[in-house]
Amino acid sequence: QVLLVESGGERVQAGGSLKLSCVASGSVLAINAMGWYREAPGKQRELVASISGGTTHYANSVKGRFTISRDNAKNIMFLQMNNLKPEDTAVYYCSASVRGGILTPELDYWGRGTQVTVSF
Repeated sequence: QVLLVESGGERVQAGGSLKLSCVASGSVLAINAMGWYREAPGKQRELVASISGGTTHYANSVKGRFTISRDNAKNIMFLQMNNLKPEDTAVYYCSASVRGGILTPELDYWGRGTQVTVSF
């Protein structure tokens, strides 16, 4: 079993910064791709940023403001969010493609989310 736990979500004023963390624990042999998604009220969950190996991808709406990174040794992923805007308000979810053992397939896991609220 693999557990993903996000942290770092807070209420912040527009223009401020936050750093989100996602820790993977449990039966983790290897983690392939990881990503941050967000879901705002009344909207579909959307990909914010992803990282696989040395390759990163960002949604157009966050390019130049958000930076995704990971510490493979500690199974932690981060999302540095700068110049936050009210439209960034959402629940942010961590996702990871994890192989739990040599004989187990790679499976996708999700965290429970962390709330980010950006006020005017």
